[in-house]
Amino acid sequence: MTNVEASDRPRKIVHVDMDAFYASVEQRDNPELRGLPVAVGSPAARGVVAAASYEARKFGVHSAMPSVTAQRKCPDLIFVKPRFDVYKAVSLQIRAIFAEYTPMIEPLSLDEAYLDVTENLKGMEIATEIADEIRARIKATTGLTASAGISYNKFLAKMASGENKPNGQFVITPKNGPAFVERLPVKKFHGVGPATAEKMHRLGIETGADLKEKALEFLAEHFGKSGPYFYGIARGIDNRQVRPDRVRKSVGAEDTFSEDIHTYEPARGGLQPLIEKVWAYCEANEIGAKTVTLKVKYADFSQITRSKTVTAPLPSVGDLEDLVGLLLAPIFPSRKGIRLLGVSLSSLERRRPETQPQLRLAL
Repeated sequence: MTNVEASDRPRKIVHVDMDAFYASVEQRDNPELRGLPVAVGSPAARGVVAAASYEARKFGVHSAMPSVTAQRKCPDLIFVKPRFDVYKAVSLQIRAIFAEYTPMIEPLSLDEAYLDVTENLKGMEIATEIADEIRARIKATTGLTASAGISYNKFLAKMASGENKPNGQFVITPKNGPAFVERLPVKKFHGVGPATAEKMHRLGIETGADLKEKALEFLAEHFGKSGPYFYGIARGIDNRQVRPDRVRKSVGAEDTFSEDIHTYEPARGGLQPLIEKVWAYCEANEIGAKTVTLKVKYADFSQITRSKTVTAPLPSVGDLEDLVGLLLAPIFPSRKGIRLLGVSLSSLERRRPETQPQLRLAL
């Protein structure tokens, strides 16, 4: 992990990320929404913003934000019900464009993917030109804009794609990669969530430069299996391959809350963006899941998990929501505050195309 790959030349990795994907699709399909602050999601008390247009982001609205908070920040916010079947169809159009350039495609969700274009089907030598061409093709085919990051590994390509959003691209070369990481706040690192960032801050690690100063043994002691990964990326090194056919053993998401939760409604609301995140990953990768696990960490840092396995892969995000609700309900009333909730899916398997269901979203 800590040694640069034995290769005569760096890999060429492109991370493509659609701009405000769900919201942009809604604005594309309904011209009356263009130029207005739009949130995809439900305005209900338990609702969560699944995506926000750039007009809404100017007010501080962002995905995973409670709808009531979003409305407070932007009183003129327009809520639109999600249409996951449409987003999936557009995602497949985009995936077909990727496939014209390389078979080495690793989707992260419906709206982003890694591409390894070191060896590509067009015989193009310059990765920035490939990214520019792909973005132009996406615009011409779907009417939507995409941003791209180009670098020699996955971590830096992901970081680069956020530098010139929306509708831009950014390259991080092997020469400037380590310096780019050094000045980056660790809370902005892909793969460093709020809880990990908080722990790093307690250890005096605020930037990539601070992280680079820590010994491998120190990072392994405090961050376990992630220690060697953090040691590598602090030096601009990430040897993970783009894996087009990977089926993970599990996929999960969790969130640490700014204030402890004591009742069911805010807990269920806090779980909604996590549910949507893991479901979007499964949809993008055409994976079905039969086991759902709920993770609960209390204010005293004790934790419990509750799991349920069904006989066939869950057919829709609504079924996942129902199952999570069933796992969550018995935890209340709770004598202790809850500081973290997580959802993970396991018993994963490839879906057969002919059995893929229509999606629905129950918010």
